[in-house]
Amino acid sequence: MALSDGVMRKAILSYLYVMIWIALSFSVIVYNKYILDRKLYNWPFPISLTMIHMAFCSSIAYLLVRVFKVVEEPASMTRDLYIRSVVPIGALYSLSLWFSNSAYIYLSVSFIQMLKALMPVSVYSIGLVFKKDTFKSDTMLNMVSISLGVAIAAYGEAKFDSWGVMLQLLAVAFEATRLVLIQILLNSKGISLNPITSLFYVAPCCLVFLSLPWMIMEYPLLRDTSSFHLDFVIFGTNSLCAFALNLAVFLLVGKTSALTMNVAGVVKDWLLIAFSWSVIKDTVTPINLFGYFIAFLGVAYYNHSKLQALKAAEAQKKAQQADEEAGRLLEEKEGEGTGKKSETQG
Repeated sequence: MALSDGVMRKAILSYLYVMIWIALSFSVIVYNKYILDRKLYNWPFPISLTMIHMAFCSSIAYLLVRVFKVVEEPASMTRDLYIRSVVPIGALYSLSLWFSNSAYIYLSVSFIQMLKALMPVSVYSIGLVFKKDTFKSDTMLNMVSISLGVAIAAYGEAKFDSWGVMLQLLAVAFEATRLVLIQILLNSKGISLNPITSLFYVAPCCLVFLSLPWMIMEYPLLRDTSSFHLDFVIFGTNSLCAFALNLAVFLLVGKTSALTMNVAGVVKDWLLIAFSWSVIKDTVTPINLFGYFIAFLGVAYYNHSKLQALKAAEAQKKAQQADEEAGRLLEEKEGEGTGKKSETQG
């Protein structure tokens, strides 16, 4: 009975972590859309918004890591490793956030979520380029089905904006490249960064990289806009939601798995599409839904395949450990037998 209670408690906590992550991710997406959309809050400065997020997250992460020492820095993080590994990852992250936030000005929340279904396709393709993945015909067929579904959804989009689509596709490409480079530049060296240490190292890089386009593209507009004033309630709560989302990722992945977050992401996307249609009153056409449903099936199959691969790897690891343990016991018995034989002969 105690075991059943323990299993039930673990299941309840897992669902709680999933709900917290979905709620925060949902809130950040809708909040960013509200701020950036010209018909809502009407503050179309995506670089500035991203820099505000990064400045806030950098400050909190610094306090947690250096002042309160809630999280320890990786001992193997050297200046050379930081420059060669973290800086490129920070550059890609800044571009991903910049273009992703920019897309909210031109596209609906629902259509952006449909385009984000291309993330597995992008990660797999870039993984092939960097030789982190091997080509498999069934996986490629799965990627084609996802791409086809997104293409149908795009064909049925009522307010299609080619510039917005290009921005979102670039954001997906940069984010996928960042994820692959994390595996190559950090994980392969035995360095694993949780969201807090990631922000501690990466967020300042983002600020530096974004400062140049900000000075050229947005600062002159903000300087010449006499009516502009920074609403600390709006931007403070928005930044707090963004930081809390990073903590929720840490909680969800740490207590469950990255695969759980991928599956929860599919649920979140459907909720956002429903919210976008029912509350924001974005137009969602039947062709939109049909195309995204095809992409959804492809993503679901992709997640299922990853789960099966993880289970197979775990089973192989357990079998290897069992073989090693059996070998060790056999050696101990042989050693005991040799010792007894020596005592008899003596």
